[in-house]
Amino acid sequence: MRPLTERVPKVLLDVAGRPFAEHQLRLLHDAGIHDVVFCVGYLGEMVEEALGDGSRFGLSIRYSYDGEQLRGTGGALIRALPLLGDAFLIMYGDSYLDCDYAAVARTFLESGKLGLMAVIRNEGRWDKSNVLFENGHLVRYDKKNRTPDMLYIDYGLGALRREALAGYRDQTALDLADVYHDLSLRNELAGYEMHERFYEIGSPKGLQEANDYISGRRGAAPRGEGAR
Repeated sequence: MRPLTERVPKVLLDVAGRPFAEHQLRLLHDAGIHDVVFCVGYLGEMVEEALGDGSRFGLSIRYSYDGEQLRGTGGALIRALPLLGDAFLIMYGDSYLDCDYAAVARTFLESGKLGLMAVIRNEGRWDKSNVLFENGHLVRYDKKNRTPDMLYIDYGLGALRREALAGYRDQTALDLADVYHDLSLRNELAGYEMHERFYEIGSPKGLQEANDYISGRRGAAPRGEGAR
């Protein structure tokens, strides 16, 4: 998304008249979520300045900074562990996921597994499929070694128990995809199938699609008006 993100963090890009993160927070608030932790890196101070402690969104927001070294998506979670509970949901910072978060959390806790990945049938529509999901069960997730029987893709929403990251804490950088892959090989990764598409702002096309969807879903509220 450069050059747009050279001076503005991706989560603060304008979407439907608001910083994108505000739409995410409104969605989480409406889903009954109360506590949010942002894992931030480059220009992270701008995110904290823009969103504050979350009170104007009806949420509690805390921030975990990468520091001087890039840690990757998994490494950022390890650094944030002091702010997280024993089990938590994970959403990518560039994703807008209009789904039933409570059902995902309930399925995760009932599964008894260390992790969960929400998936959607893809068949090459959005990216290369990387999940083997059969009869409601996530059999294998592999972002690097895809096979023809993989018809699903990571939806952008997951869940982990704290202990799922225990074996990686000595790593300075870690991709969350590697954690999910390892869990799937150990039969410790539950799956939850989504049927409504995801939206993301990781590309100009995605940004436009997210803008159109969010504008149509809620209408663009006046600037300066917080989430309700």
